[in-house]
Order: sequence, then C-alpha cells, then structure tokens
Amino acid sequence: MHLPLSNARAARLDVLPRTGSTNAELVALASGGALAHFSVLVTTDQTAGRGRLGRTWLAPAGKTLAVSVFLATGAVSPDRLGWLPLITGLAMTRAVDSLIDDHDVSLKWPNDVHVDGLKISGILAELIPGVGVVIGAGLNLTTTASELPTPTSTSLALNGWGDGSATADDAMVDAALSAYLVELDSLYSGLAAAAFDADDSGLRSQVAAACSTIGRSVRVDLPDGDQLFGTATAIDESGRLVVSGTSFDGVRAIAAGDVTHLRYA
Repeated sequence: MHLPLSNARAARLDVLPRTGSTNAELVALASGGALAHFSVLVTTDQTAGRGRLGRTWLAPAGKTLAVSVFLATGAVSPDRLGWLPLITGLAMTRAVDSLIDDHDVSLKWPNDVHVDGLKISGILAELIPGVGVVIGAGLNLTTTASELPTPTSTSLALNGWGDGSATADDAMVDAALSAYLVELDSLYSGLAAAAFDADDSGLRSQVAAACSTIGRSVRVDLPDGDQLFGTATAIDESGRLVVSGTSFDGVRAIAAGDVTHLRYA
C-alpha cells in the first residue's frame, strides 16, 4: 500500500495486509523498548479488533481503517495520561470533519466519533507502564449500510466521501489516515508541552467544545453493572464526565462507563 502523505507524518509506518489487532501488534513492538515515538501500524483488514469495555470491532476487509499509534510518554505518571484517549477522539473528530461536508461531526464522551449522531469511529488506549501508550482507532471508510455492525453506525462513504468505490484504494486510505495523524500529532504535542495538563494546554476546553455529550440527558452504564441517569454538565480536570443526577442526589464524576444519549429528559 502506497501512503506517502501518512508516511511523511509518522516516525515509522508499517502497513499490514491483514492482522488480528493493530493494537496487539504495536503493543508487542513497543514493549521491547526500542520503538520510536509516533510509530504507526495500519491495516484495512483487521480480523480481531477490540473496542472499549471488551467489545469487538467488526471490520469488513478493505472497507475500514484500523490504525494504532505509539506515543512514547516514558515515565509520566499514569494519572496524567487520562486525557490521551480524549484528545485522540478530538483528533479523529477533526479529521472526519475535514473529509466530509455539511454534516454534524462530534465527539461522544469519552472518545467515540459521531456523524449526525451515528458512530463512525471508536478508540482504544493501552498503557505500557514506563514506556508509553498505544492508541488504536477504527474508522469506517466505505462500509455500506448493510455491512455496518449496528443501525447506529455510519461510514465516510455513506456521508458522501470518496468516489463510490466498494473498497478504499490507497489514495483514499492515505487521505483519511494522514488527516488523522496530523491532528493527533498536533494535539499530543500541545498536551506534552504543557506537562500533560489539559487546562494549561487549552485542550480541556477544546474537547468540551467538540463533545456532544455535554448538556445532554444521559444514561451511564457503569462497569459494576449499576446505571445512572442525569445530565452531563462538564468534563473535569481529569477528563471524567460530570453528571448531575436525576436518579441520584448530587453530582458524580464518571471515569469509565458506557454513555447513552437520551432523546428526552
């Protein structure tokens, strides 16, 4: 696969014709300790992709992009790295917005990307203690409506992107991937320069501005099985979603959970 625009953005770009998981491959490489910052691994045929909360990511061959990026954070304390998935979501939101016209592209907390309320991309971050973080992202390129994993999903092609090809050619992959890498590199550099402080870097306000969850009535399914209902009011300094309760008293800051936007309060 010929990807000149993307190759220019990465310290190292490896293209796999097929793999189980780009994250698993890149984590294995990075764990050896010799991988350069902003090394990238990509495929359009991922057979065992993983999403948040243990979910699988379904990806028809040649129609979706699976990309993992190694961020060499070194010995930075893990509690300062919580913003990495959110800024990755912001990077993909901006990339998608640059590829399609006349659509509402937004970030659903913590890092799903939506087009007109339908999911087009998901992100999974994996920490390698003392070394860095591998950020994996899946993006639906030319997936058709019948091939989508859920009725609440979409693809770039379904929103007018591309030339109508059934599968994405090299130029299409390169355009989408390079747009994402440009945004991720810029956002990560800004966060790192501010010692991973999202307020000092200005990234907390940028994420909040792009986040369609803020101001919405939500249901939050917590990892322990509990459910919360309320209104999402903010993202706090640690990247947690702040929810004002309707099913509970007071305010809760949610670090992990599956958020559903509710149509009615």
